[in-house]
Amino acid sequence: MSAVKVRVAEIVSETAQIRALRLVREDGAPFTPYRGGAHVDVTGPTGVLRQYSLCSPPQDSSSLLIAVKREPASRGGSAALHEVAEGDRLEVGEPRNLLAVAEDADRHVLVAGGIGVTPLLSMAYELHRRGAEFVLYYFARSRAEAAFVDLLEHRAEFRDRVRLVLGVPRAEQPAALAAEAAALTSASHVYTCGPQGFMDQVTAVFEPVVGAEHVHVENFTATEIDTSGDKPFTVELDTGEVFEIPADRSVLSVLEDSGIEVFKSCEEGICGSCVSGVLEGTPEHRDNCLSAADKASGTQMALCVSRAKSEKLVIELY
Repeated sequence: MSAVKVRVAEIVSETAQIRALRLVREDGAPFTPYRGGAHVDVTGPTGVLRQYSLCSPPQDSSSLLIAVKREPASRGGSAALHEVAEGDRLEVGEPRNLLAVAEDADRHVLVAGGIGVTPLLSMAYELHRRGAEFVLYYFARSRAEAAFVDLLEHRAEFRDRVRLVLGVPRAEQPAALAAEAAALTSASHVYTCGPQGFMDQVTAVFEPVVGAEHVHVENFTATEIDTSGDKPFTVELDTGEVFEIPADRSVLSVLEDSGIEVFKSCEEGICGSCVSGVLEGTPEHRDNCLSAADKASGTQMALCVSRAKSEKLVIELY
């Protein structure tokens, strides 16, 4: 995917740890409209590439908006973007979706925790434009730690759709969602983004009502996996090339060492860049990017972290 050079046109400090960067194309051209929930690869001034959700209106082609939380254990991505100034140059990739608005829902429920509001914000813009029934719950430790509060409270798109839940301990958060869950149907869809424990609770509240396939999760962090029992397996490409995958290597690394070009980014099973089709065999999913429905179908896998339950997989590179 080609990257475009962008200029930081505006920086807003949303909280003490979160800053929003408005990006415009350096060549002055408009951006292509994207679907709500999309994210982009951003290469910062230090050359570190990270993924950030887009939180601007998807149909606004004049600029892109990302929000960056400075993480204490940053590996260089968020720290670098907290040092950039207006006028600095970055590179961004094409928007892509792991999280997207369902087409056939009778009601959409967006549930954000902390910085997880970012992809849900662009989805709320899209849902409002469609005239869809939706509500956005935003959980944060305090008003001072909640990003985009003024926008959510005062823009017409959100004013009557937002439920701010501030200062509620994690154990008490499911109770704040119980009434909403009780009013849903099996045709409703729920979308959540935030810390893993938070999303697990949201899933537990809504899944019994709407079903696992109607709860959509966006992850920012990789899951730790016990690899001690990993075994070798065989991968065949749809072109006929065959590769042996050792117990201590990923499909992605073996293909790359063999000169096969595979698009990649995070290499942690989060961004979905290396997701490819599975034509034969049974994958063992270890990613945090495919939906429950995608995993159940067995027709896709993330080559950077996932492995095989069967002795052989036949895959198709996207």
